Amino acid sequence: MNAESAVQHLLALAVEASNNAYIPYSNYPVGAALRALDGTIYSGCNVENASYPVTICAERTALVKAISEGRRAFDLIVVVTKNGGSPCGMCRQMLFEFSPHLRVITADMDGQIHIDAPLDSLLLNGFGPERLAR
Repeated sequence: MNAESAVQHLLALAVEASNNAYIPYSNYPVGAALRALDGTIYSGCNVENASYPVTICAERTALVKAISEGRRAFDLIVVVTKNGGSPCGMCRQMLFEFSPHLRVITADMDGQIHIDAPLDSLLLNGFGPERLAR
């Protein structure tokens, strides 16, 4: 599968995942598809909660699923929203922990790409485990 068809495949999976979003408060569905280095793809959607800080974003849902299955390195994530919105800071930091150079693509539900950039350019001066004093 070439790079463009891989992006289109992840885009379709992200849109599909967004259909499962639990969004009674924001009505803002988000879907994500995260590809591990071995090619395995993990999808996720946002899940809101009446206690707003407990809400989890689609990006972190996909990442936690992947980590729980033993994956630790990733090369591509596609995130879809109504307007192509960017991952929040918390999601950027969580992804940075495992793959600082991850390719991040955001798109709207029609497949229009809004961002295509490496994670380390979206999270300037991000830090990972190697930056912690031991």
